[in-house]
Amino acid sequence: MVNVDKAVVARLERNGKNFEILVDCDKALDLRNGKSVSIEDVLAVDEIYKDVKKGDKASEHDLQRIFKTTDFIEVSKIIITNGSVQLTREHLAKQREEIRKQVINIIHRNAVDPKTGLPHPPQRIESAMEEAKVHIDENKSAGDQVDDILKKLKIIIPIRFETKKIQVVIPAKFAGQSYHILKSYGNPKTEWLGDGSLKANLELPGGLVDEFFSKLNGLCHGEVESKILE
Repeated sequence: MVNVDKAVVARLERNGKNFEILVDCDKALDLRNGKSVSIEDVLAVDEIYKDVKKGDKASEHDLQRIFKTTDFIEVSKIIITNGSVQLTREHLAKQREEIRKQVINIIHRNAVDPKTGLPHPPQRIESAMEEAKVHIDENKSAGDQVDDILKKLKIIIPIRFETKKIQVVIPAKFAGQSYHILKSYGNPKTEWLGDGSLKANLELPGGLVDEFFSKLNGLCHGEVESKILE
């Protein structure tokens, strides 16, 4: 079992009753995310509490009535899978860092410098976030935080989200090979022309335009007709 001093609380409220157990944070999260983890490696004590801090244990009557079993292992699995797991400082820091990277990636892919029409490098976005003293909320997804973060970045660097409508005409000899590149950037509207070439219209986030043309021209050796429609 887990060292009690390093354990955190997993909690589930059901039918107006509170049930708590002591667990290893990382292993409990692995278990609830479907990874193969032995429950014995997750648990710190073999007790179900209604309040861990007070040492108040849950009654067998409540366990049977609410979980239809008094088996400690079975109830613990239900609490971990369906309840909340208290996060350690280390896990919170790791979670914030992961969300921060996701935010930077979203902004890099979707935003451009309105003066040049080019995307900002990830390092520039990261530097601007530090300068703007951006706080990452580990309780929100990256997508839910991007708009507020973008407002703060606009004070530091010229930046905006935009999409571009693009049309490309790919020679017949490269048309088949290029289709997977087109599809990887969304759902292009395609049309086969009389000479066997492929015309495609698609809409891209501003930050991906250069990357898209680079991949397509790399495959077609620069023999691509292209124009930005908007």
